[in-house]
Amino acid sequence: MRILLGVSGGIAAYKAVLLLRLLREQGHAVRVIPTRAALEFVGAPTFEALSGEPVSTEVFDDVPGVQHVALGKGADLVIVAPATADFLARAATGRADDLLTTTLLAASCPVVLAPAMHTEMWEHPATRANVATLRERGVHVIEPASGRLTGVDTGPGRLPEPEDIAREALSVAGAGGAQGSVQDLAGRTVVVSAGGTREPIDPVRFIGNRSSGRQGVALAQAALARGATVTLVAANLAQDVTDQVEAGPGRAACTVVRVESTAELREAVRTAGADADVVVMAAAVADFRPAATPDAKIKKVPGQGPAPIELVENPDILAEIAHERLRPGQVVVGFAAETGDASGSVLDHGRTKARRKGADLIAVNAVGSGRGFGTDANDVTVLDGAGDVVGQAAGSKREVADALWDAVVKRLP
Repeated sequence: MRILLGVSGGIAAYKAVLLLRLLREQGHAVRVIPTRAALEFVGAPTFEALSGEPVSTEVFDDVPGVQHVALGKGADLVIVAPATADFLARAATGRADDLLTTTLLAASCPVVLAPAMHTEMWEHPATRANVATLRERGVHVIEPASGRLTGVDTGPGRLPEPEDIAREALSVAGAGGAQGSVQDLAGRTVVVSAGGTREPIDPVRFIGNRSSGRQGVALAQAALARGATVTLVAANLAQDVTDQVEAGPGRAACTVVRVESTAELREAVRTAGADADVVVMAAAVADFRPAATPDAKIKKVPGQGPAPIELVENPDILAEIAHERLRPGQVVVGFAAETGDASGSVLDHGRTKARRKGADLIAVNAVGSGRGFGTDANDVTVLDGAGDVVGQAAGSKREVADALWDAVVKRLP
């Protein structure tokens, strides 16, 4: 894996040396990009000797190479450790005043930030707002450890140990067990559905929804990182999500089955799920489909309104699998994308759905008004089959995915 290791200017920069050495020992290619302040704590020769690559801080160090673009586009993972309060502020506002921040803007791979600062700085509303902004954009911000800080002070704000940073960062990138991520799904077979189904009205029109597939793909990536054998049933993923599945790091072990309609998704999930320990229905499945689909495009007739389209109900795939259990001991997880209305809140509707479906877990999330579909962040309440709240998860969709897998693992035999 090609890793960019950013180092900002805090006393914890010395731990970046240990993290660099650990990543190199695990076989990764690492390029260190320090800030000018970081070099006040650790010199460039140290980073160059351990990485075997040149160290630069300025965009103008290699103008012909256009480093800030080339480095970001060529990376599989970016880690910034330590990430100081100043760096978090610059990253959150999109500043681009050195090589590290410009590279961050050009990177399309997973980004993991490990904050380190005094407790008062970590708890300041400005820092908390910057962290929230970064997480909403899909950046994985590790919670700092609590312990001895500079001087005699103790409290939250301490940089986590290099082993912990490496394990979490590589898990986010879907790097797998060789790099030390938790392997609590090793030996398990998992089926995840993602995206949104489309029901044809005629050869050119369809009934669909706004699901991009990001949450389902994040669930598949997290399961891979935790050692599972994964089948991803992908229904009409957004293009950028499709690119992640086809070319992203660590995805080779994932079998991808592409489908379009609810009927195709049902067949694919039931086929793959027959041997699965876990089935996660994260796809947004159409509730209805046209009763008939003509072979030719429906023509507009001037002066006449459209002919009514008769709809019939689609099979409830989640309820089917939850009640049948395609194999003994199988854990079934569903999603409930809801909006509140006069008859109840998002959680009220989620509880009703949980009791009706019969799945082991239901992740309920509000959608609409820029929430849920098509975003890089999510906020879910996890219910059991009785409709009782058993957990909550918020942050990037990868963070939500890992939280859901934590809940699933507890239910596996």
